[in-house]
Amino acid sequence: MKKFILGIVAATLVATPALAAAPQQQRQETQRTVVKQRPNGTTVVKQRTVQRGPQQNQYRNWKRGERFDSRQARNYRQIDYRKYRGLKAPPRGYRYVQSGNDAVLVGVTSGIISAVFANMIR
Repeated sequence: MKKFILGIVAATLVATPALAAAPQQQRQETQRTVVKQRPNGTTVVKQRTVQRGPQQNQYRNWKRGERFDSRQARNYRQIDYRKYRGLKAPPRGYRYVQSGNDAVLVGVTSGIISAVFANMIR
C-alpha cells in the first residue's frame, strides 16, 4: 500500500509542471485576395490562412506583493516623487519606478512591490 501511495505522489510531482504551463494559443487570420477575372465573367478568389504564434501582452498589471522585474516593465525608469502630484516620499529602502503610466513603489533590496499607483504618470 505504501508503494502504491508513493507511486501516485511521485507521478503527481512529475506531472505538475506540465499541467501548470500556460496553454499557447494560436491566432488564425484569413486573408482573401482576388487572383484574376475570367472572360466569362467569373472571378477566381484565392483564400490564404496565416497562423501566428501567441501575442505577448504589452501591458503588465502589477499587484502588491509581486516581485518587480524590470524586463517585464514597459517604459521602465526610476522617477522622482517630487515631480508628480499625489506621490509622497518613499520610506527608507524603497523607490518609485515607472512602468507605463503606473508609478510602482518597490523595495530596493527585495524587489517586492508594496504599492501601485495606476495612471499616475501621463
